[in-house]
Amino acid sequence: MSVRATARLRAEPDGRDGTALPVLESDGPLALRRTRSPLAAYARVTVVGAMSAPLNGDRLAIEADIADGARLTVDSAAATVALPGARADGEPSTYTVDLGVGEGAVLHWLPEQLVSARGSDLHQTTRVQLAATARLLLREEQILGRHGEPTGALTTRLTVHRAGRPLLDQQLAYGPGAPGGWDGPAVLGGHRAVGQLLLADPAFEDAPLPARLLGPTAALTPLVGPAVLVTAVAADARLLRGTLDDAMRDLLDGLKAYHDTG
Repeated sequence: MSVRATARLRAEPDGRDGTALPVLESDGPLALRRTRSPLAAYARVTVVGAMSAPLNGDRLAIEADIADGARLTVDSAAATVALPGARADGEPSTYTVDLGVGEGAVLHWLPEQLVSARGSDLHQTTRVQLAATARLLLREEQILGRHGEPTGALTTRLTVHRAGRPLLDQQLAYGPGAPGGWDGPAVLGGHRAVGQLLLADPAFEDAPLPARLLGPTAALTPLVGPAVLVTAVAADARLLRGTLDDAMRDLLDGLKAYHDTG
């Protein structure tokens, strides 16, 4: 039997230079836990998988509302593994993330990898609404198959709006049923790990970054708006994370230097 679950959270300033979490609602396999943050002004929430999911046919969702001036980091305790299920109708599973970030608010959305196991069929959608002065750091990583197995079917879509205007709309598809060439030299080139790092910050309006390569299998692309997108492929999860971590560290250091001298 398929699972339908929606976890919800809300972050807002606590009036003492910190961030409170007045809403923290777990549901089904999605358990939300407040954890210690290394950043004093930030609240931190860790998503803990309470059962094996998503299986084919499951409908999972997370809704997060970051109020004006709040600062929040969301991560996860382990990778999410999309697994095959026993549904006779062959319906895919869905995993939907809706994020709203208010004026002057900051969200770091840094989950662990999504693993597409053989025989699974998952449609993942992430939708973000940013206020004009909001800041966002978002990482998504997809691992196509567990060790030594082919990938399942995986479709991901990431859409971001800032001040009501489109900032990014990207859809990717891999595995059985995906358009031809998804594993060819123009897309993955035989790699089995792919990831994106999106950084949106009003500072990029005054100090835009140029497009550039970040090694042989990664690139930084400025967006039409105050944001940059890093895309990378790698042979495995460890190499992918290293590439994205290096890019994240350089981007955040650059923004810190800009704000310190601004």
